[in-house]
Amino acid sequence: MSRTLTLWTVWLLATAAGAVILAAGMVYGGSVRSNFAPGRMTSGHHQIELACTACHTSPFSGREAMQKACIGCHGADLATAKDSHPAKKFNDPRNADRLAKLKATECVTCHTEHRPEITRATGLTLPADYCALCHQDIGRERPSHVGLDSATCLNSGCHNYHDNRALYEDFLEKHAREPDLKSPAVMKLRATSVPPTGTAKPITSIAAADAPPSHRGDAHVGADWLASAHAKGGVNCAGCHAPKAKTPEAIATGWIAKPDHQACTSCHEQEGRGFVQGRHGMRLAAGMKVSTPDPTGLVKASKLGPMQPSLARLPMAREAHAANLTCTSCHQAHAFATRDGEVKACLGCHADEHSKRYIGSPHHKAWLAEVAGKAPAGSGVTCAGCHMPRIAREDPDTGEDRVFADHNQNNTLRPASKMIRPVCMSCHGLGFAIDALADRRLVESNFAGRPSARVESITWVMRRLKEGEGKSNAKDTSK
Repeated sequence: MSRTLTLWTVWLLATAAGAVILAAGMVYGGSVRSNFAPGRMTSGHHQIELACTACHTSPFSGREAMQKACIGCHGADLATAKDSHPAKKFNDPRNADRLAKLKATECVTCHTEHRPEITRATGLTLPADYCALCHQDIGRERPSHVGLDSATCLNSGCHNYHDNRALYEDFLEKHAREPDLKSPAVMKLRATSVPPTGTAKPITSIAAADAPPSHRGDAHVGADWLASAHAKGGVNCAGCHAPKAKTPEAIATGWIAKPDHQACTSCHEQEGRGFVQGRHGMRLAAGMKVSTPDPTGLVKASKLGPMQPSLARLPMAREAHAANLTCTSCHQAHAFATRDGEVKACLGCHADEHSKRYIGSPHHKAWLAEVAGKAPAGSGVTCAGCHMPRIAREDPDTGEDRVFADHNQNNTLRPASKMIRPVCMSCHGLGFAIDALADRRLVESNFAGRPSARVESITWVMRRLKEGEGKSNAKDTSK
């Protein structure tokens, strides 16, 4: 009897221990929770694999809840892109036949997570020829498309399901005759932030700032800060270390030793919003902010906190693997030199072939010329200049357009044609840009040379226009 009791006791203790480990893993994340994932996640979402509730808003949420989660993260991007296939198009009764072929009102129809065996680029889990479900008559409508493989629709230079603005016929026609390199070839310049008159004055000494005495003795910090745009704009230490947006630390001590992205966002709202929507900050947006191991000791801090280069799927510099990505990862604290953030910060982490080939490339040489004062402002091309391009948005305070760096890399990532309008066409003609992005060899070499690929989109448009003019002239002469 005692032996039976012992076995039951061991079994109960083992079950309880297993339950504790399982509960801890599910609550705090880490390998335990990962083991319950039905499959590898896409490159766009793998960072938040442990934040299950970011997509599964409740344990038994269905497709409707998943759709709300998708739109919650990506809705603003789709609106900005002027989505070519919005849900309202398929809710129109006139398109009922198309909806029967492809349930295009739900994101998960095309983008299903945890299915690595069928996942393609951009997280697509449908066969590449899905366009043919609705556009099977394209060969009759457009003679240029006769004989084309429908699986090539998504190639760079052809069609992007959600945003075809770079390939609209009127846009192709308008820019058809542009030179490969424009003159002047310059990118947008960010406007220098100047506080409203009378609200701030330049600060000339760190002693004038309202930092605690214990933080005023570091000459290096003081020199960096005094040379920064913050000091020139009248933003003192408390502007970042004791911001209006109070955190538990600030409430308890009145001072934040290491301000996070929320302190930056209190002034740099557009940039901060883009940061948490992009690859660098999306874990913060999903609530993954813990920076210490969980109480059970089962989960490493890197699995819980901000994004770290070691968690990336692209090759990263080994010495940067353990860095927590925040605003100051790229914009060094106190100096906040944006110029360092444009190249040095990027190459400090990224070690893929495209990134490594930037040094010595034509783009890099153009940037060195600008920095040396031998070329116009905006003529240099940096890592951030392409992947965090400068865009214009209306300033809610002034009503005027303000140019700022878009920190959401998703806006210019796959498909590559998303880069054409905000980036490539600042310096290059449309035709050259389309061909360059379609040339994988050229992309890998960081555009050291001319494109060998040839996309016929512009040629087809011009041919159609010419044929249309010929038919119109024939009608005129027959009258």
